[in-house]
Amino acid sequence: MSVAIRAFEPGEETDVVTLWEAAGLTRPWNDPYADIRRKLTVQPELFLVATDGGAVVGSVMAGYDGHRGWLYYLATAPSHRGRGIARALVDEAERLLERMGCPKVQLMVRPDNVGARGLYDALGYESFDTWATGKRLIVDGPGGPPPAG
Repeated sequence: MSVAIRAFEPGEETDVVTLWEAAGLTRPWNDPYADIRRKLTVQPELFLVATDGGAVVGSVMAGYDGHRGWLYYLATAPSHRGRGIARALVDEAERLLERMGCPKVQLMVRPDNVGARGLYDALGYESFDTWATGKRLIVDGPGGPPPAG
């Protein structure tokens, strides 16, 4: 695989959001640019991209809260699927989390996302029954380019 895995770099916001849109990860109630800005303030080294010839073709955001690690925004460009990019991103995120002392990593997948569920099964992730719940503290507006300056 000629794809490189590395930390996200400022200036790649639009490329990453375009990737997330192509992968079907964005939702109208989440501003992906705000998600990127927030991530860059907390463990930015755990925001990884895969590049091929300088183009962003994959991403994963990871985080560790001292109890568990989490994975978000795992995406591979449709043109690059089937090449092991998602596996490489997850492997690197897990390696970084384990180096931080993280004992367990989790993620959430929408029930209808059969492709992602199959990928995570193949990567050794186990499904478990839990009641997922959440509370929005900051309401994002529609996504758009980051403010200038």
